[in-house]
Amino acid sequence: MLNDFGYIDTAIANIKAVAEKQEANIKAAATLMADAIAADKLINVYAGGGHTTLAMGEMFFRAGGLANINPLMETALSVFNQALKYLELERTVNFGASIIKYYDIKKDDVVIFFHNIGINPATIDAAEECKKRGAKIIAVASSHWQNEMPKDHFIRHPNGKNLFDYADVCIDDYNPVGDAVVTVPGMSTPIAPISNVVDFTIAHLLEIETCRQCVERGITPPVWNSANAPGGDEKNAAYLAKYKPLVKCL
Repeated sequence: MLNDFGYIDTAIANIKAVAEKQEANIKAAATLMADAIAADKLINVYAGGGHTTLAMGEMFFRAGGLANINPLMETALSVFNQALKYLELERTVNFGASIIKYYDIKKDDVVIFFHNIGINPATIDAAEECKKRGAKIIAVASSHWQNEMPKDHFIRHPNGKNLFDYADVCIDDYNPVGDAVVTVPGMSTPIAPISNVVDFTIAHLLEIETCRQCVERGITPPVWNSANAPGGDEKNAAYLAKYKPLVKCL
């Protein structure tokens, strides 16, 4: 068997911790998402920078995923920008607020934030702008990063706040500081990060619980079929007609 130096066990343990300890928070977040569906509104998703944007992408236009997801995509913060450039921009004050303004987030809109570090300026300014506008914030982040990073660390927003300070619902992904969890004998630098594995799981748990709550209310949630499966395009046509004028990334 492949010797993974405990990577799989560590990832599974983290996922189990989320499932066991964050159940109430995931259900509360799903209630906000189900409320948005009941009100025929979009569910907005923001990511704080770098590989965090992959979690946002995992929720968007995905087979078996909610069709009313609106990614607040800014390519400049994503892994599809040059690495050193997005690293600089996620540390730039007021950049995150400009994204929220561009997508015109409004009062009572639901916005899911993914950023396991949860302290950088692009994340904090975006959350603060959402709060000013009266949006409801679901934050997926790590208490370890927010609590263990020095208060004067240069990657923090100057106001010193954490993402959880702004959230209506906080979901702790328990991602360890540094992210990588494996040390191979003979190496001094840890390898194998787990944040995306865990955050992708949280994203799907949110979808599952949201759909369950919708059905419980007698609501059929909008869900994409696989566009690559037979009949997929035909089944998705009505959702595309409805959401393409509303979702900038479609």
